[in-house]
Amino acid sequence: MLLALFLPLLVTAEVHLLQDQPTAAVGHAASAPTHLHFYFHDTVSGKSPTAVRVVSPPPTGSSSSSSSSPSPQPTFFGAVTVMDDPLTEGPEPGSAAVGRAQGLYMGSDQAKIGFLQAMNLVFTAGAHNGSTLALLGRNCPLDGVRELPVLGGTGKFRFARGYALLRTHWLDVRTGDATVEYDVYVMH
Repeated sequence: MLLALFLPLLVTAEVHLLQDQPTAAVGHAASAPTHLHFYFHDTVSGKSPTAVRVVSPPPTGSSSSSSSSPSPQPTFFGAVTVMDDPLTEGPEPGSAAVGRAQGLYMGSDQAKIGFLQAMNLVFTAGAHNGSTLALLGRNCPLDGVRELPVLGGTGKFRFARGYALLRTHWLDVRTGDATVEYDVYVMH
């Protein structure tokens, strides 16, 4: 009986409290994203690689195929590479360091060179020193521009969301070494 008397008052009080709360999480004005620009250096060759293949792809050709038929183009389907690649301000490897790209990429496309890339961008210099961004997405390095989503971050990038645009700046098709330009736009 007592509950029946007070229940409408409690509900009314709760509704008023909710109406008085700021709506920052729902209807806030969007602020401008932070734009980060740097270069990613992926070195798979030489004495000091920064990316190491830990699983090789299965063979793509068959020993019974005719020698006159063209060999299939390698797609790296099934390959897994672990990376700890430097990030620099400019495209030159000796340019000022801004961080590291730590993670992996795996061949996930049977028709062309395409990777599933999962990595943390670990910032070690500048205004974002000590912060990270987590990216996960499809990366086809022979395409002109690729887009990877930013899934989150730490430090100054807590609650981050956004995207990264990747453009191959330089690629040695013989070794697989590459320099990739990154434009990252982050809301945080």
